[in-house]
Amino acid sequence: MSSPDPFDRHDHAACRKRALAQAEAICAERLTPIRRRVLDLLLESHVALGAYDVLQRLQAEGHRAQPPVAYRALDFLVANGLAHRIERLNAFVACHRPEKCEAPAFLICRECNRVAETASASRRGALARDARALGFEIEQTVIEAQGICSGCRTS
Repeated sequence: MSSPDPFDRHDHAACRKRALAQAEAICAERLTPIRRRVLDLLLESHVALGAYDVLQRLQAEGHRAQPPVAYRALDFLVANGLAHRIERLNAFVACHRPEKCEAPAFLICRECNRVAETASASRRGALARDARALGFEIEQTVIEAQGICSGCRTS
């Protein structure tokens, strides 16, 4: 099941509000103001942001942030399941369903860089069967597919 579809219209304000509430519930007092703001920046759109994009936005808002501040906040969000690192783009996106996030796969539009997060069955599918046959236990799988979204395809 996908959630939410960045390639289609959805109530993004509700999507963003729900994700922030989930982050508050998951991290409680460990969600410092800067970590919360970085998460909120990632939630502004479904476009992946690089660490320096995050840093520039923090600085534009008057935060005296240096690169380690942005990297530490992003590392915290990823470690706590609130964000994902998109290897292909060397960037980050917010996890919109951290309470149900298991083995996500990412669909990346090569034109607009929007990223859709979908549930991946890799731990239960053919890859998992092949791994078990070899005596290998999969701990983490990252699937990233690049293509073109319907919005970019029609424009």
